[in-house]
Order: sequence, then structure tokens, then C-alpha cells
Amino acid sequence: MRRLLRPEFRDFWRLWSVGLVVFVVRWLETVAVGVVVYQRTNSAFLVAMMTMLRLLPMGLFGAFLGAWAERIERRSTLIGVVLLMGANSAILGVLAYTGELEVWQLALSSFINGLGWATDNPVRRVMIGEVVGAEAMGTAMSLDAGANNASRMVGPTVGGLVLVHVGIEGAFGLSVVLYAFALVSAIGIRYRDTRSANPAAVLNRIAEGLRLVRGDRRLIGILAVTVIYNVFAWPFTAMIPVIGRDRLGLGPEGVGVLASIDGIGAFAGAVLLAMLIRPSWYARAYLGGVMIYMVMLIVFALVPNSLVAGCALLITGFGGAGFATMQATLVYLAAPPEMRSRILGVLSVCIGTGPIGFVWLGLLADLIGAHWATAATGVMGLLAMALTRKLWRTI
Repeated sequence: MRRLLRPEFRDFWRLWSVGLVVFVVRWLETVAVGVVVYQRTNSAFLVAMMTMLRLLPMGLFGAFLGAWAERIERRSTLIGVVLLMGANSAILGVLAYTGELEVWQLALSSFINGLGWATDNPVRRVMIGEVVGAEAMGTAMSLDAGANNASRMVGPTVGGLVLVHVGIEGAFGLSVVLYAFALVSAIGIRYRDTRSANPAAVLNRIAEGLRLVRGDRRLIGILAVTVIYNVFAWPFTAMIPVIGRDRLGLGPEGVGVLASIDGIGAFAGAVLLAMLIRPSWYARAYLGGVMIYMVMLIVFALVPNSLVAGCALLITGFGGAGFATMQATLVYLAAPPEMRSRILGVLSVCIGTGPIGFVWLGLLADLIGAHWATAATGVMGLLAMALTRKLWRTI
């Protein structure tokens, strides 16, 4: 922690602040869009699809982006991504203000934002690793995960409040302002990627990365747990607005606060990890976090009391912090330096399996109710962890 406060690590904090803004906007818009879509369509499935579309580009293009990122200047790419996402929010804000915003436009916007999100692992997080070095990577990722988790405290609450008092156009307007701050930070980054471009084709790079994963049991275990988490655990966040409104009887402000509680626990967990974590505990934090997360999402889904449900979300946050902090760290440290971008691209593909969970959960929620569907998916996730124990024991 003290080392990262030195002047030579200012670029880390610039990269960290870009991530913080992107994370805040992601959660702000997720809640605001989820509430609006549910109000207009009364479909839990379509609410889940909005979040699913943000994940879909990872599954479709994650490996390609990971290989491509080794041939580009990452700082310029980061600036371009921030500009793209800011322009996307600005267009939606104008459409909402003029009364012409449609659900299909929100869906398209979610997909475009997902394209920007898919670059985070192979571009921004690789830059963080190269700026701070392997020795400080665990602490740096804890702080980065802390930014993500802090955004889950702030973003949903702000999204709910702005939606009630200003409207969906206000949420998108605030997003544009926040992206402007991220753009200033990205432009101020002094770090440049000094690696010379390798003429090898992108497809060949992808093949090399996949061969490395296939031959490394640690990477197989890490990626298997990532798939399980993203298919069976994380999709439940799309049901928080539905469960909050239908089962707990909350309004938009209450739904925003409820969605923030998970982030409070995750932020606290990430701060503790940043201060206390040692390399020998990386795997335990990763695996234990997944188990805690799944158990507590089942509790959240089944309890009818908003206070108990909030406590369950607080604990899911602690579990999610362990998983999110260690996921990229373990992959980064296990991969050879020259292949980190493409292996983190493979990680993005595994994260991109989340749409399977969102589609499944959305369909099941329309059939049997959001809370029963969420609980059932959590149980299946625990069973999947039990069945794959031989894989993740190697971590």
C-alpha cells in the first residue's frame, strides 16, 4: 500500500480512477435501465436481458480482443473506449429527453457498453500490472476491485434517486459528466506500451493462448470457477430490482439502496484484502468467496424481510470481493508475461458465459417467480462447484 502511494505510481491511480468511473456508470445505468424496462414491459426476462447484453461481447470477442491488445498502443485504446461509452450515454440522454427512447435502443446501448467493458481485462488491467509490477499486483487488484465495489454502493443508489427526481435522461446526463472525468484521467496517463508489435496473426495468438490454458491445470481450475460464478452466481444481480419491487415492496429509491448493499460489503471486503492479503491466501479468498456468495444469494432470494435480505446482500459482497479481487490476479500471475493480454482475453470469454445464466434465470423467473428462480440457480451453482472439485483443487 505504501509503495503504491509513491509519485512514480501516479499512472496506477489514473488507471484506477478510469476504472472507478466506468464501474459507477455501469451500476448507475444498470439499475436505472432495469427499473425503466420493468416498468414498461413488466418482464423479468427483459430486465435480465439488459444485463446479459453487457456481458455478451466478452463471450463473443474476449479472446480476439486479448490477442489484438498485444498489437496496439493501450493508452490510445483506453481513451477511445471512454469516448465511445460517453458518446453512447449522451445519445441515450438526448433520446430520453425528447421522449423517443425505446427498449430496443436501451438493449443496443447495453451491447455497445459491453464492447467497452470487454476491453478492461486485456487493456486497462494489463496496464495496471505493467505499471505496478508483479509484486504489487495483488494489492493493486484489491484496490481496483475496491473501486468496483465502491461503485456498487454509489451507483445504484444514485441511479435510483436520479431516476425518481429527474428521470432516465438525468441518469444518462450524469453518466456523460462522469465519463468526462475519466477521459481527463486517461489522457493524463504517461505510461506507453513499449512492446514492439509482433507480426503473428491474431488467430495464431488466440490458438497459442488456448494451448497454454489447456496445458496448465491452475489456469483450467481458475477459469472453470469463473464460468461457474458467471453462469450461476452473478446473474442474480439482475433480479434485485424485481425481487425488491415484487417481494419486498420497495420503490425505485429502495431498490437502489438495496442494490447498493452488496457493494458496501464488497467494498469493505476489498479494503480488508488490500491491507491483509498474502499470496498464500489468494486461492482461499478466490474459492471461499464464490461459496459464500452462492449461499447468501439463496438466503436473499428466500427471505421475505427487507432487513434480512439486506444483511444477506452485505455478506454476498464480502464473498464477491474475494472472487473479484483474486480472479484477474491469479490469471495474471499464472500466465507468462508475454501472453498475459491474450490469457486475460480468455478470462474475458469465460466471464462472457454469463449471458447463459442471465437468459436461463430470466426465463425461469417468468415461469416460477424471480425469488424461486434465483434460489434454484444458487443451488445449482453449489452443485457445480462440488462436481468440479478436482479442477479447482489445483489452484
